[in-house]
Amino acid sequence: QTKMEYEWKPDEQGLQQILQLLKESQSPDTTIQRTVQQKLEQLNQYPDFNNYLIFVLTKLKSEDEPTRSLSGLILKNNVKAHFQNFPNGVTDFIKSECLNNIGDSSPLIRATVGILITTIASKGELQNWPDLLPKLCSLLDSEDYNTCEGAFGALQKICEDSAEILDSDVLDRPLNIMIPKFLQFFKHSSPKIRYLYYYLLLCVNLSKTRKKLFLMQQNLFALAGDEEPEVRKNVCRALVMLLEVRMDRLLPHMHNIVEYMLQRTQDQDENVALEACEFWLTLAEQPICKDVLVRHLPKLIPVLVNGMKYSDIDIILLKGDVEEDETIPDSEQDIRPRFHRSRTVAQQHDEDGIEEEDDDDDEIDDDDTISDWNLRKCSAAALDVLANVYRDELLPHILPLLKELLFHHEWVVKESGILVLGAIAEGCMQGMIPYLPELIPHLIQCLSDKKALVRSITCWTLSRYAHWVVSQPPDTYLKPLMTELLKRILHSNKRVQEAACSAFATLEEEACTELVPYLAYILDTLVFAFSKYQHKNLLILYDAIGTLADSVGHHLNKPEYIQMLMPPLIQKWNMLKDEDKDLFPLLECLSSVATALQSGFLPYCEPVYQRCVNLVQKTLAQAMLNNAHPDQYEAPDKDFMIVALDLLSGLAEGLGGNIEQLVARSNILTLMYQCMQDKMPEVRQSSFALLGDLTKACFPHVKPCIADFMPILGTNLNPEFISVCNNATWAIGEISIQMGIEMKPYIPMVLHQLVEIINRPNTPKTLLENTAITIGRLGYVCPQEVAPMLQQFIRPWCTSLRNIRDNEEKDSAFRGICTMISVNPSGVIQDFIFFCDAVASWINPKDDLRDMFCKILHGFKNQVGDENWRRFSDQFPLPLKERLAAFYGV
Repeated sequence: QTKMEYEWKPDEQGLQQILQLLKESQSPDTTIQRTVQQKLEQLNQYPDFNNYLIFVLTKLKSEDEPTRSLSGLILKNNVKAHFQNFPNGVTDFIKSECLNNIGDSSPLIRATVGILITTIASKGELQNWPDLLPKLCSLLDSEDYNTCEGAFGALQKICEDSAEILDSDVLDRPLNIMIPKFLQFFKHSSPKIRYLYYYLLLCVNLSKTRKKLFLMQQNLFALAGDEEPEVRKNVCRALVMLLEVRMDRLLPHMHNIVEYMLQRTQDQDENVALEACEFWLTLAEQPICKDVLVRHLPKLIPVLVNGMKYSDIDIILLKGDVEEDETIPDSEQDIRPRFHRSRTVAQQHDEDGIEEEDDDDDEIDDDDTISDWNLRKCSAAALDVLANVYRDELLPHILPLLKELLFHHEWVVKESGILVLGAIAEGCMQGMIPYLPELIPHLIQCLSDKKALVRSITCWTLSRYAHWVVSQPPDTYLKPLMTELLKRILHSNKRVQEAACSAFATLEEEACTELVPYLAYILDTLVFAFSKYQHKNLLILYDAIGTLADSVGHHLNKPEYIQMLMPPLIQKWNMLKDEDKDLFPLLECLSSVATALQSGFLPYCEPVYQRCVNLVQKTLAQAMLNNAHPDQYEAPDKDFMIVALDLLSGLAEGLGGNIEQLVARSNILTLMYQCMQDKMPEVRQSSFALLGDLTKACFPHVKPCIADFMPILGTNLNPEFISVCNNATWAIGEISIQMGIEMKPYIPMVLHQLVEIINRPNTPKTLLENTAITIGRLGYVCPQEVAPMLQQFIRPWCTSLRNIRDNEEKDSAFRGICTMISVNPSGVIQDFIFFCDAVASWINPKDDLRDMFCKILHGFKNQVGDENWRRFSDQFPLPLKERLAAFYGV
């Protein structure tokens, strides 16, 4: 019986019929697809239908690969659905064909056969297919790469899917055969196979037996001292992967592993050392790190610090001995792609703390020309993360080393000490404060070191302590630091220019208006740099100018400053073509400048406005062509449109009502209507920001479009796209203030989504605040429509607005809440303590708003009676009690 089945031959007519079906099923027409589906279901009634499918997959080499692969995938679905009903002969035929074709020369067919094997195995068939694992293992010895890779791929899947069974007595513990087999693969000549080996090691390690784990670890440690660097590297990689996925498995052996990794981090071979160093970075992100590593710190810290020195190769690659290169143009591949951060509208806070959603830009210094990730950076990153874990407890291990390094006569050693000092800045800031009065002047001196690489790292490290520098009297550190950094911005070495310019941007963010007295001097330097800088550093210079504008705001609006700053910016603007990506940083920079200069930007606004509108129009036109004829027209780079929309927002914000003429003479609103419906979230995000800014600046031009815009705003209140949702919410609030009572028909389009968002757990702070403000504003203009829902949002509304500064937006939102409370007083009763707390967060509300608060507080007190009020107000924290008594007499 079986023998005959094995020699099964297809019937020619049946074969043609099945091929016809396989061809039809690739048709894009859904009706045809449905018919094919039905026919395939019917064919399942024939016992040898599956023989035809495997025959097409493995034997019918005349057919095209997609059709053959599809045949295998249909067979896989049949195995999933009806495997238990396959006759024995069919099952055997499929199994033998799979094993004979696992090494097919086509990657697609190999992968399909692999999927088929693992699907059969996962149907609990490992027990009934005793020769599967031994056969796959023996194929691993094949000289033929395809066979080897195919067998490996299948084993990899089986280990992932069936690790539990593999190690049970059901199968007589095949792992005991497989593991020694896999261990040979450390020496395999193909890196892909070596990598797959690790993968297997990992999967196997994930199943739950002690004994085997011990076997694995014996093997790992047997390999650990292997003379092949490649093997040592892979052992380290396997341990790092295990650390990420099965920490619990490593814990009992942690002491030995840490000791081993300490040795490997000092391996002679830098690639091994780098793999090992990743271990500390990964471990530092695990909650158990603090306890596990604490006793190893005395050994680990010196090893990491030692890894932070430049290697000889680095110095050659970095042209460490070239001191002056400013006249040499940049090569294009040196310039990293930039990512534009689209505009997000956020509230200002009282506590000038660090924003929780801040993306830190000050990663470990960038040596662009070296392979991006190396032992130096990995060691520095690990030290940075560990400093954040141990905080000041790390200092006893570091300070003795730092004393030695920072004053060392060899520049390479001294440079690494300065990097160490920068790496620990964030985590150990508190503990470092007593040393800073001595260290900062020393670092400012190092800005004049004779080695360019020392000067550039010093810029970075100083920027990490900028927050402290700015907190001291300006003449002590800020002024000398700024003076020296500005000199380095004009340095003759490009790396120093870059580091100084980036550090200066960080200093600007921290110092804000402290810089106003020095503006002339700062602008003088930055403008002079325009004439010196090559391509790459120009991009950083734009950022420094934009950040300066953000930091000093309207103080920049003086004729003499405008005269210095604008001509070089406009000259660059005129030189760049519309297709040039260097427009991005320049447009971002101009957006900040326009917002800061306000009316001072008027003389420059028309050409800038016009060009932005053109960029949006061009991009939209290109996108339409690409949608219609994707084969003839390529897709546009939508970043041009996003950056242009953001600059238009900057103009609207800076120029206010002065932008009215420009809007009147352009088709910007029609373009915005298209942008608001773009598939790309960043485009929508920027167009909603612009809508809000134009609503504030020149609402008469926006008003005719509101009926078209509002439904789109409503559909974008989807918190999955945080920034899109945030900007849409903010725009709705701005529109409602302008519309007044005419907002009424649009409330149903947006209110339910807003109430849902404000009650969602884990919503980011910025979105919560903007949602609360918009709900308040809607209630201010249409209290009858919004007040009935008061009870559903009053509590999160109060808690999200108690921390933002007094401003216009907060003012209108609170007027809204007071108006709604007077319409629906019972909506606030249960959460009245939250309302009291929110009212107390005002420093000085306008008189009429204060009267509204008074009225509500006294109304509530009179309603419940003195006795109940006393009981109620006894729950208040003391500061709240005192504040309400002092300000509102309750």
